[in-house]
Amino acid sequence: MSKETDEDDAMWDVESVLAERLDVKIWISKNIVRLLEQSHTIPFIARYRKEKTDNMDVPKLRDIKALYEDLLAVQAKISFVIKTIRKLGKLTKDLKTALRCAETLAEVETLYLPYKGGSKRHYAERAKDLGLEPLALDVLYNTTAAGKGGKAVNIQDYVKPSTQGLSTLTEVETGVKHIIADVIHKTKETAETIRQLCKRNGISISSARRKQVDKKAKDTDMSKAHKYELYFSFSSFVKLLKPHQILAINRGESQKILTVKINIPDVIKESYVSFCEKKWLKASLPMFAQLIISRSTEDAYIRLIQPTIIRHTRSELTKTAEKVSIEVFQSNLKRLLLTPPVRGKVVLGVDPGFTKGCKCAVIKPNGDPLDTFVLFIHNSKHQQKLEETKRLKNIILKHRCETVAIGNGTACRETEAFFSDLITKGTFEPLNLKFCIVRECSSSIYSVSDVAQQELPDMDPILRSAVSIARRLQDPLVELVKVEPKHIGVGMYQHDVPENQMKIAVDETVSECVSFVGVNLNYCTETLLRRVAGITSAMAKKVIAWREKNGPFVNREQLKVIKGLGPKTYEQCAGFVKIYRHSLQAEPPVEPEPGETPHQNEHKINGEPSTNGRKRKANTTKLKTPSSKRAKVDQLLSVPLNLLDSTVIHPESYQITQKLLKKVDGEVSNIGQPSLSRKLNQLTDLDSLAVELNTGKPTLEFIIEALKAPIDSDIRNEYDKPVFKQGLLSIHDIKVGQKLTGKVDNVTHFGAFVDIGVGRDGLIHTSKMNRQTLELGDSVTVVVINIDNHKTRIGLKLLEKESRTEHK
Repeated sequence: MSKETDEDDAMWDVESVLAERLDVKIWISKNIVRLLEQSHTIPFIARYRKEKTDNMDVPKLRDIKALYEDLLAVQAKISFVIKTIRKLGKLTKDLKTALRCAETLAEVETLYLPYKGGSKRHYAERAKDLGLEPLALDVLYNTTAAGKGGKAVNIQDYVKPSTQGLSTLTEVETGVKHIIADVIHKTKETAETIRQLCKRNGISISSARRKQVDKKAKDTDMSKAHKYELYFSFSSFVKLLKPHQILAINRGESQKILTVKINIPDVIKESYVSFCEKKWLKASLPMFAQLIISRSTEDAYIRLIQPTIIRHTRSELTKTAEKVSIEVFQSNLKRLLLTPPVRGKVVLGVDPGFTKGCKCAVIKPNGDPLDTFVLFIHNSKHQQKLEETKRLKNIILKHRCETVAIGNGTACRETEAFFSDLITKGTFEPLNLKFCIVRECSSSIYSVSDVAQQELPDMDPILRSAVSIARRLQDPLVELVKVEPKHIGVGMYQHDVPENQMKIAVDETVSECVSFVGVNLNYCTETLLRRVAGITSAMAKKVIAWREKNGPFVNREQLKVIKGLGPKTYEQCAGFVKIYRHSLQAEPPVEPEPGETPHQNEHKINGEPSTNGRKRKANTTKLKTPSSKRAKVDQLLSVPLNLLDSTVIHPESYQITQKLLKKVDGEVSNIGQPSLSRKLNQLTDLDSLAVELNTGKPTLEFIIEALKAPIDSDIRNEYDKPVFKQGLLSIHDIKVGQKLTGKVDNVTHFGAFVDIGVGRDGLIHTSKMNRQTLELGDSVTVVVINIDNHKTRIGLKLLEKESRTEHK
């Protein structure tokens, strides 16, 4: 690398900036950067590289990765801009230094803007083209009073009556002023001074209702004006602004309802002027030079610095708010995906509707459809409703279905009331029927997707949504990965966030959830497998194809036989895929294991194993491989089942695990049994044992916990289970001061919405949370503090939330 190329790089290193901004130790920062450079995934780093990260949790690792990628983009942009401006022949020492010191894309873009092709010519550039740069630099740096050794400067010599921009002394002075203002603006000391002044002094933001309606504003936008009443006369210091307020103001401004203004206190300008006077206004300068520099200082602030402060402030506010909005969405999505499955139940899924009826599907415990039908129970005549009720009763009794999943969309409340009334009357006795409200968002998207067409080819798309709703109760994780996460409404203002950022963030969240739960390699579908850390969609297809051709996997090592699945991919995914003894059977069991798909038609169609007209090949089938590879393939195919493949322990730690088991006189067959747990609990000096086994203490602790856990353990069981009901209340049945229990249905920047069973979620404002943090799915006890029947709003205060244990 040439010296010139080296000097084009940023004057800072990624590891140091990461450590400083995110408050992590430098050695951890270096380790994580190295792991990311080696294409390690976040789930893999969090679970299997604990020593290198000091046991850092996933959200922190995610923050580091995001900032790492941002900083790499900044460094690349700096290098590109410097090379581009150099080719234009306009790269000055001060400009280059300012670019190399920039730490954000916004700073780089601000410096680069005057030199972009096709952009409006910068005032300073025009003046330089007229040959005024030497004069401006002489005025700024070299001019002194006569007789004191200074270089004589005569501005009048630059006046050229026939040249536009130089025709008068005033035009020459203006050109010089623009060049000096540009120099002041781009000086490193100026940028740092302004940055510190903005930190120390309170910049504020204000918004107001737009006085004159923009003719281009849509009528639909103006009809939403009432939603922004809080911001019609709003003002706040920037540092006190909440993320949801920022996004609301931005949205109101984009809809031409609000006008927004950034207010910069006068003290910033005054301090800036004082700084400039000390640096450039020397007492020895002649009056004309002092006057030009003073005007240039003013011009630099009004025309360049102040707009930069405003743009930077708005940009940083929006960036911060978008980051928090994404984090809220990720947190809500994680809790939704990790909702405990309801296993071993025949479920009736109901997609409520008025005119077109309620779409219904009864499904087996493994998710296969038993019956589908449409109920017309709303807006129907009395006799028809009685007939529909009788038909529903017969179907429920026939399939002995005691669990109903009702979608939370249109007609949900009325459908709840219908089932509640029938349960109260004992219609379904002797069955003890209960119902549960399930998120139906994106079920309609699923019903017309390619995945649905493959799973339910002969079913009317209208009825597929009911099947999806029922399966979401049986296993939310498996069902929800079939649709794009962005369609799952678990946040606010997520549609105001750049789509690409949101997609990357939610995809990572889904991957983390699927990976940490783990998937059964012999039952999982492509839609689930491709969400495992390290496995792409193309690789998932290859894995499924290999299983279809060669029969069930017997061990994790067999993944290495698949063409294209190299050592790096195997390393990343091996710990997150599991192989259970029962999965070597021809058919999946009734109750699926954690993370496996319980209801895919590639396994069963109409209750029978799907073989596409032929018997599945035995696992001993040989792949067609070159003779040089045959021995290795045969060896991998002949390896027997290893019970460690049913755990979260990574294959790279199997030898350590075997040594540990030998030390406590245990066997692999004892995994998850109380006898082995007692032996492992007797280990005390883990530091010395870790050294003896040549591993780190965090990894040793992880292995011990994995050996103590039952083979079929599921981290989702630690979360709050779905709430089942047999009756319901209305907003008119509750009163202020009443204590209720409920489940957090959504979390936002300003509070949490809780389903308290009255058909309308109540809001716990952040100020009423008693300094506690709530997440989607939390079970809570609340007290009603206010009720607005007109606006159907319920205010709640948190009394208690059910404690739980976090896993990863």
